[in-house]
Amino acid sequence: MAGGDVAEPRKHGKGKKKKGRRLGIRIDMTPLVDIAFLLLTFFMLTTTMSLPQTMEINLPPDADVKVEIAESNLLTLRIDDKGQIYWAIGIEAPEKIEFGKLRNFLVEKNQENPKLTTLVKVDRKGKYEMMVDIMDELNIANVSRFSLAPLLDADKAILAKVKG
Repeated sequence: MAGGDVAEPRKHGKGKKKKGRRLGIRIDMTPLVDIAFLLLTFFMLTTTMSLPQTMEINLPPDADVKVEIAESNLLTLRIDDKGQIYWAIGIEAPEKIEFGKLRNFLVEKNQENPKLTTLVKVDRKGKYEMMVDIMDELNIANVSRFSLAPLLDADKAILAKVKG
């Protein structure tokens, strides 16, 4: 790796040693270059292997388009600011459901009614993480027809009746 030629010390007269002159020192840079290329190759290969985790969302072509859905085919999930989930089909009174039971519930309801469309209404004061978790559960349960909407004051009044 590194090498150098050092002259032997010379003796003069009465035992005094005079230091010899150093000749050239050379450092072999080959291992450093090898390590640099090894690290560069490692980081290039590991970063290209990971795929981005995205979900495709289809938006309507026009914002003024209204989609008519029968009430019996509409499952509404309302999530309040504390992360509590309430479900209702059509205009029925909402019922509370635990997050852990949501996946099986969604699979069951979609097997009962293949035309079921899920409307997810999330409170704007709630955590973004809750909406992402709900969308993940919908994706895992193979629910391909769902919409997102904000939780309106009318929905908050309905939830207040159910809670109190």
